[in-house]
Amino acid sequence: MDGGDAALPAAAPARRWYRRLAGTVVLALQRLFYLATTIAAGWAVYALFVAEIDDGARQPWAFLAIWVLAAYLLLPRLNRVLTRIYLPDYFIGRTRTVDGLLGDPVNLAVIGTPEALRSAMTAAGWTEADPVTWRSSWRIVRDSLLRRSYPAAPVSPLFVFGQKQTLAFEKEVAGSPAQRHHVRYWACPPGWRLPGGFAVDLVGAATFDRRVGLSLFTFQVTHKIAEDTDRERDLVVAALRDAGAAVHIVRHFSTGYHARNGGGDAIETDGDLPIAALGPVAGSRS
Repeated sequence: MDGGDAALPAAAPARRWYRRLAGTVVLALQRLFYLATTIAAGWAVYALFVAEIDDGARQPWAFLAIWVLAAYLLLPRLNRVLTRIYLPDYFIGRTRTVDGLLGDPVNLAVIGTPEALRSAMTAAGWTEADPVTWRSSWRIVRDSLLRRSYPAAPVSPLFVFGQKQTLAFEKEVAGSPAQRHHVRYWACPPGWRLPGGFAVDLVGAATFDRRVGLSLFTFQVTHKIAEDTDRERDLVVAALRDAGAAVHIVRHFSTGYHARNGGGDAIETDGDLPIAALGPVAGSRS
């Protein structure tokens, strides 16, 4: 009886060691597979490109294959590797794309719960975006090409705090999802504060989709945004004010700048950061 009881605690460290070893092996295999598929995609792009140059009869399918492999496999993987090396993994007032590139500027913040924010945005006439699924993705492509209305069209994932958006809202323009006002929000980690010590519950990024085009960095099909991101920020802030929010503007929260987002679109901002306190929950953070 005593010998059996003594063996149980001794077995626990061994089980933990085996679990750690198994996790390390799985991670190593995942990285090897990632590297192998990246190399294979690069070789396929090169081989197809060389074959197309050498072939006197031009074959459109080869260009399509090169574009798909490069845009949706090779370049995104290379971007992920490079951005892990040179981009910081902490809050710098910019979102990140799924490929790790710097995305749209974080240009507003909210004090209040996600539920209160959802109520305020819908009360102001904004529509919550559908989640990204195969069906919703196909529908937005189809409706953009055919200029059909899709008021709840999905928005691509952008990341802050290592997480994709918690909520997203939009307003369609001219009955087509190709043009729309939209804003994404991310819930802040517990106890986190903005630079300068401001306690908020969510941060947001508001931009205007002006048309559908190709990303300059990956050549993927994506929305192209308008350069003046401050105009879209102010539109969202006005909507929250209309829903009863009190707004405080942090002047020069960041240096005003001109840059490009993850799709290669020019962006500019004056660096001001509005903080909207939703009425019933204005004291939710201290």
